[in-house]
Amino acid sequence: MSGNLRIFITLFLAVFVTTLGAGLVAPLLPVYAHDMGAGAFQIGLIFAAFSITRTLFVPYFGKLSDRKGRKPFLTSGLFGYFLLSLIYTASNTVTGLIILRLGQGFASAMILPVAQAYVGDITPPSKEGWLMGNFNISIYCGLSIGPLLGGILKDWLSIKASFLGMGALTLVGFMLCLTMLPRENKKRPGNPIHSNPSVPYMKLMKDSAISSLFIFRVSFTICVGITWAFIPLLASTQFGLSSSMIGLIVMINVMVAGLLQTPMGYAADRYNKKYLVVSGGVLAIVAIVLLNTAHSFWGLLLANALFGIAGGISLPAIMALGVIEGRRTGTMGSIMGLLAQAHSMGMLLGPLIGGILLDLSSFHVVFLTGALIMCFGTWVYVRKYAEPLAAPTSQSQAPNI
Repeated sequence: MSGNLRIFITLFLAVFVTTLGAGLVAPLLPVYAHDMGAGAFQIGLIFAAFSITRTLFVPYFGKLSDRKGRKPFLTSGLFGYFLLSLIYTASNTVTGLIILRLGQGFASAMILPVAQAYVGDITPPSKEGWLMGNFNISIYCGLSIGPLLGGILKDWLSIKASFLGMGALTLVGFMLCLTMLPRENKKRPGNPIHSNPSVPYMKLMKDSAISSLFIFRVSFTICVGITWAFIPLLASTQFGLSSSMIGLIVMINVMVAGLLQTPMGYAADRYNKKYLVVSGGVLAIVAIVLLNTAHSFWGLLLANALFGIAGGISLPAIMALGVIEGRRTGTMGSIMGLLAQAHSMGMLLGPLIGGILLDLSSFHVVFLTGALIMCFGTWVYVRKYAEPLAAPTSQSQAPNI
């Protein structure tokens, strides 16, 4: 097994089990907090708390990993996430949940963006979409299986069983990275330590290509945050669905997106990436509008599946463009940190905006606002991203990693 293939498999498995653990509890938190007496804004704050610390620290850890290497941050983040997962079992207040989510957001800032930067380091030119699409499967498989499994565990045992499952799975991810990732060789070509960590983030954001990717990612993830935080609450309070059925609704989104990662990553290397990103944005707008009109389990399921298709089409192209920009600027960790920060900002703003609107109005206003935000993000990307409209001419095959 080649060194790069070993690195890829290790990162893939570590991110898979970690996101699987996170997926066990994420759809259950709104209902769990509601049972504690939390209002809509407090539920939004519980979701947003994770993204507050993640948003603040992902750029820092992304840039620092360019200088210090990837492995120390991955292992530290995974171990911290594991410890905090265990404390969930002792938390029985809304304030306690918010504090734990803040801590996990800090730990998470050292995991996914650094892992994505590591994959970017070993990605050959013109293979960005294929390799990043395959890596994204680890995220989507974990987040698709997790909600359904977490709902079943809660229905059969208790939500504390889901919390313990999250901790156990994160510990597995920690052990994989600790024992399987090699010590990074400072002299190896392409090593992150040889990249250019001196470019300030504000200078990167003045680049229209990078800022348009950032804005689209924020807008899309605001819609993700709204759906994750408020579809479970809508399904529980308005339709009376069980935890298992709620888990299935959430699962369908990420499962469909995950299934599309490899074919859409392959397509991103051969066709115009801008078309793929815009197509995903338009489908996301349609999906949010359909969520706004859903009146049953099947309506929610189908609309959320369409939203998954939107993510499956756009994300591989976004991540491939991120790798290209990271290679162009010599700041792979910084670019992945920016995209992770965009994701975190969306997951922060989505639940907060949704919580405020739901306290003042209704679910319909929440979803309509999400659709309008997605319209804005897609429009900005169309206007600012400067990729040529002609399709790439490369017909290269999948990389041998």
